[in-house]
Formats: sequence, C-alpha cells, structure tokens
Amino acid sequence: MTALKLPHSRVLAELADGLPQHVSHLARIAGVKPHQLNGFWQQMPAHIRGLLRQHDGQWRLVRPLAVFDEEALQRLGAERGFQTTLKHECTSSNDEILNLARTSPEQAHKSLCVAHLQTKGRGRQGRKWTHRLGECLMFSFGWVFDKPQHELGSLAPAVALACRRALAASGLDIQIKWPNDLVAGRDKLGGILIETVRNEGKTAAVIGIGINFVLPKEVENAASVQALFHNMQLARGAASVHCIPVSTLLDKLLGELDAVLTQYAQNGFAPFLDEYQTAHRDHGKPVLLLRDGQTVNEGTVLSVDAQGALHLMTAAGEQTVVSGEISLRPDDTPRAAAPRAPERLLLLDGGNSQLKWAWVENGVFNEVTRAPYRDLSRLGEEWAERSDDRTRIVGCAVCGDLKKALVEAHLTAPVRWLPSMPQALGIRNHYRNPAEHGSDRWFNALGSRRFSQNACVVVSCGTAVTTDALTEDNHYLGGTIMPGFHLMKEALAAKTANLDRPAGKVYPFPTTTPNAITSGMMDAVCGAVIMMHGRLQQKTGEGKPVDVIITGGGASKVVNALPKQFVLDNTVKIVDNLVIYGLLNWVAQEQEQTDKLPE
Repeated sequence: MTALKLPHSRVLAELADGLPQHVSHLARIAGVKPHQLNGFWQQMPAHIRGLLRQHDGQWRLVRPLAVFDEEALQRLGAERGFQTTLKHECTSSNDEILNLARTSPEQAHKSLCVAHLQTKGRGRQGRKWTHRLGECLMFSFGWVFDKPQHELGSLAPAVALACRRALAASGLDIQIKWPNDLVAGRDKLGGILIETVRNEGKTAAVIGIGINFVLPKEVENAASVQALFHNMQLARGAASVHCIPVSTLLDKLLGELDAVLTQYAQNGFAPFLDEYQTAHRDHGKPVLLLRDGQTVNEGTVLSVDAQGALHLMTAAGEQTVVSGEISLRPDDTPRAAAPRAPERLLLLDGGNSQLKWAWVENGVFNEVTRAPYRDLSRLGEEWAERSDDRTRIVGCAVCGDLKKALVEAHLTAPVRWLPSMPQALGIRNHYRNPAEHGSDRWFNALGSRRFSQNACVVVSCGTAVTTDALTEDNHYLGGTIMPGFHLMKEALAAKTANLDRPAGKVYPFPTTTPNAITSGMMDAVCGAVIMMHGRLQQKTGEGKPVDVIITGGGASKVVNALPKQFVLDNTVKIVDNLVIYGLLNWVAQEQEQTDKLPE
C-alpha cells in the first residue's frame, strides 16, 4: 500500500465525484500533455485503473471515491470551525491528533486529520482497519472536555448518534450496534475509535471515524454509503441514480458532530438516550455476548443508560455491561426453518456490439461493466476473482450464438440464457411469436416497471433503436425497430456518393451537410418516440399519463433533442442498464416462487 504521487492524487481528487472531466483540464492538473494522460493513468493502483471510462474527450470514474483536494478540504473544515490537515498516507489519523494532544490539549481541540491511506489503521479492541485507497472515509479530530476520563464512558455512543444523524440527512436508514458501530442490518458500515489523553487538568478525546464510502472488496459483511444510497434511490423510483460526493458526506458529519459534542459537553448523554434507544439495532432483542470470539453470556437487551452501559436480562437476572469490554452480535443460533444462504449472481446483457455484466449480491448491484466481444479478458478475470460455488449466471443476448460462445469460454459455470417469454412478472407479451422477439426488448420492458407503473414507451438506443409500448395494466403491445445512429450513418456513407462526412451536430435548421445528416438521424429517432407515444396515449385514453423510459448510449442526446413541450408535458426518464434491471426483476420473482415451494 503506497501513497500516490502528488499529481496523481490531484487528478484522482478531480475525478472522485464520478462526474466527467475534460482531458485538457486533467492534463493541466497532472502537468502532462493530453496524449500522455493514458500512460499517466497506468501508474494508478490496479483497483482504481479499471474504474476509468473515456468518451468524447471526457474522463470519468464509474463510481465515486473518498479522495479529497487539499485546498477544498481545508475550506470545508474551516467552515465548520476545524483546523484541517490532509494526509495522503500516515500510520493512523488518530496518531496524528494524539501527538498534538500530548503536547497541548488546546492544540488538539477541533484539529481534524483526514487520511487517504493508513498503514496501521486500528479499530476497537485492537482490531485492524482494512481498506484500499478511495474506499473509506477516514478522519480523526480532537475534542477537549473539562471532565476526567472515567466520566466519558458514553462519549462513543454519542459520537455514533451524531454520525447516524448525518447519514439520515442523506436519506440513509442506519442503525447502531452497541456501543458505536454503524450498521445496516448485519452489515457494518463504519466504526469509531476513541482514545483519551489527560493533560493540563483536561481530557482530550481523540475521536477516529472510519466509514465505508464504497463497498470494500476485501471485507466481508460490509455495507457502504454509495450502495445504500443507490438502493434508496431505486426504492423511491428515482429517474436517475446519483452519488453522494465524499465532501458532502464529510460536511454533514462535521456539522452533526460539532452540534452533538457541544451539547454533550454541557449535559452529558442523558438528552440523547431516547434517540439512541430508537437507533439501537438490538434493543429488546435476544443477543449473544462475545469475548475474544467466545460466547460468555446471552440474554435480551433492556436498555443503554446515561453512562453508555448496556443492560442485559439474562437467566441469572439483569446484568450491566460496561462499554468497550465485549462485543455484541445478533443471536445466530440456527433455527429449524433457517433461510438458505443468499445467492451471488452474474447478470449478462449480450448486445449486438458489446457485452455488459453486473455482479449481484443479496439482490443489489453497484456497477455495470462492459467490453467488446473481441476482448472479454476482464470478464474472465472478474469471474476467477469473484465467483464461488454459489454463483449463478443469468443473461439475455441478441448477439448470436458465436458471440455467446465467446462469453461462455471465459466462464467456468453454465450460462442460463433467457429468451423472450409469453408472460413474466404479470406482464403479458402480445408479440405474435415470442421466439422471434428480441430478448433485450422484453427485459427492457420488465425492467421499466422499477421506474414507472403507468403506461409507458420503452426506448432503447443501441445498434438499433427500439420503441416499445407497455400499457398501464401490463400488456406489452409490441413496438418498432429502426437502425441506430451508427447504422444510419454507415448506410448513407455506403450507398451515396457524397455523404460520407464526419459527424455533425443537431440544429433546428442545419446549413452544412454533416449537421444535416446528424440532425436528420436525430429527427428520425425523436419522431419514432413521439409517434409511439401518441399511439399509446390514444389507446390509454386522454388524461392518463404515458411515461417514456429511455436507455442506451444515446439516451441523453435523444432526450435533449425532444421538443421541450413534450418533455414538460410527460415524464421522461433516462435509465442506464435497463436490461440488467429486467433480469434482476425476473430472478427475484423466480426466487420468491422457489421459496414458496413446500420442503
């Protein structure tokens, strides 16, 4: 684990929010020429190199990272009253603040250290904090109290509560596992380590916080901010899924920590008790108490008191457990009707020109990877690295048997290729012969139900452009197929004498041949969308909504080219990877049906 060189850190910080950046801007930051950027990027860590996507002179990362620009970080901290330092690499951010506290508690108070990499990061009870660059938000700060150390037993639960408030402000439903772990169900999102120094009659508490920003690959039973935020948006039917920038998350955390600790210094933990009991995952539940991995007791959680101690009702009566002595886990004793172990899925979308795939764990996927059929080495590498004996492979493909065979050659488990179907998920397929129906169109329709329950036109902009109609009562009526943008351009170049021109731009009244070609192609696609929408609106009835769900590489360009009044009058949503959502919906229904079968 080696820290990045400063130019590489600056470029990574610029890309860390997942938004596109032009190569000329990145080259200036890196101090190289634009054509040297690819070589520059190869010096990034392996787990980061593969996150890069390039398109039309723009670079972006497929997922955000917890990487900061130093000047922006210092401004953010100053706005919250913290003196801030960024360490690209250190032994531990807690060590940095502890050194200040040993010199002078006042120097440590509200001194903030954010670390990109920690060589000796640690958690409670001597556990090691494992991470890779960009995966975790890690920071430590000092807070001085006019109290002896033994009166700060409830500080850790108070800090956990402040972190939970900040995460809740971003829409995340997080619980606390006593005393101070941040969890989502059984999965750990973050932890808190507090160390104290008594000096000059004051107690300097050094508070270290680590939160999984993206899902750490090498840590089991982990949750992450981005995965939880992604799932929350999908559950709310968001038109497009966004990310939380790490700077936004840190700003919310510092604001809540400042407010909670200021009140805690004056009034202790008592004012927070009711809120903590509500947030406590195991309140009122049977639990096992563990020490060094061994069960030492069991009982039912009664409460947490103002000193931060846990009250447990055991067979021998009520017992008080002091913070920091033991670990608490939900009772995992097997039950007679224990649920089966969750599956891991690899979902495949075999398009005409490229393969897309997504890894699904417990019904959730975080990113979709794509590759041309001529080079599927990355698929094979991921399969070797991520699959196990629970992994199932499910996909749909319109690419033909030869390309499907290329895909299967990189996998050591059988692929279940799903065709279009007469009926699925309550949707009836009216295609005359479902065997002739492109499976991508069918799974686009199944996926659209995550984003609209109204009648909707489902548009896919790929090698071909398809527009399909789905009624409000789940009848798939069929749709149209036309050449995609590249096929239209290739046809003009091949079949005409003077129209093999470079790409132009869309204009209302084009005055050059390249612009006329590009505008004509866009008008054709927009016209197909508007015509299908009009037909479905007529069938649905006036006054009832007819939505448009559009997917594929050209989706945003098509939406921008549609008449403004059409977009204002109707719900138009861009959804990436709609086929993957359709496959996920189908697999989920199949699993539910299997679970209902008698044993």
